[in-house]
Amino acid sequence: MGCFGCFDGGLAREERLEEERRASEEARAKAAEAAEKRQEQFAQSAAGRAARAQMQAAAKQASNPNKGEPTLKDRNKEVERWNQ
Repeated sequence: MGCFGCFDGGLAREERLEEERRASEEARAKAAEAAEKRQEQFAQSAAGRAARAQMQAAAKQASNPNKGEPTLKDRNKEVERWNQ
């Protein structure tokens, strides 16, 4: 029967492809689970807390109404008024 293996090759190929698809799906699920676990561990670590604080500070600074103007600009006006 070994010499007629090509006749059932289509079925074996489909089974192999289905098995590979399942294995790939399982690998993706495990990788996603591991990535989520690493993210949770990082968030709880000191580095994660520092990164979160830095991102919050950057967001706060971005919401600052000062649009890149020098802070001394207003002071110069006050000094000019004092000198008059």
